Amino acid sequence: MEIPYAQLSEKVLEAVIEEFITREGTDYGEVELSLADKVDQVREQLRRGEVFLSFDPLTESCQLQPREQRIDFDALVDERVESA
Repeated sequence: MEIPYAQLSEKVLEAVIEEFITREGTDYGEVELSLADKVDQVREQLRRGEVFLSFDPLTESCQLQPREQRIDFDALVDERVESA
């Protein structure tokens, strides 16, 4: 389920982004960026629609995912209805 990131408070959104960034704990880029710079990059990706915030009700967790990984559940339901 997609959560509109703009509906989150700044504090909550920043915490979600920081948790996502620090999840692996290792930076493999050629240039190391500060946490603040990385947060800014992810915010910009959210703003441009390149990533989205998803919520999994089974695990009660949220994560950031690339837009191309978003599953269009409405389209899946429509396909099932049409093929039935």
